[in-house]
Amino acid sequence: MAQRLKTIYQETIVPKLMEQFHYTNIHQVPKVVKITVNRGLGEASSNAKALESSLNEIGQITGQKPVVTRAKKAIAGFKIRQGMPVGVMVTLRADRMYAFLDRLINLSLPRIRDFRGISPKSFDGRGNYSLGIREQLIFPEIEYDSIDQIRGMDISIITTANTDEEGRALLKEMGMPFRDN
Repeated sequence: MAQRLKTIYQETIVPKLMEQFHYTNIHQVPKVVKITVNRGLGEASSNAKALESSLNEIGQITGQKPVVTRAKKAIAGFKIRQGMPVGVMVTLRADRMYAFLDRLINLSLPRIRDFRGISPKSFDGRGNYSLGIREQLIFPEIEYDSIDQIRGMDISIITTANTDEEGRALLKEMGMPFRDN
């Protein structure tokens, strides 16, 4: 499954983008470098079960063990002390990244209720794309009965593109369902 998207990228997307943006060298063509999946857990400081279930879920979704992110400094207003767990995250690269992106585009995003496409505006100016997902149930790896609470996550797709236009073209060719404005 991971090889499918990678093969499509190498055989059809690279030549198409080289022609579209008039690249002279194959290494100028933008490519996906990594994908980070992040979930902030404000309640993790008081609820250890939330942290445990999040580690499990993100691990199932990505196929890689997540890292617990901890508070850098204490914030009294949020009742957070330094070193407390405040979230979980995973960085995917190479084959796992392509496998995850393939599943995200072809299986998970179409399962969102009233799905009309994702916003083409969430680029950061350097060709990287971020999207927020409201519930983990859109992933086929998660069983409805096994979750204790609906939690979302942020997914960032980091590319080597120099502009948003190049990044958008790359992700559109990979099959990302951008909505038309």
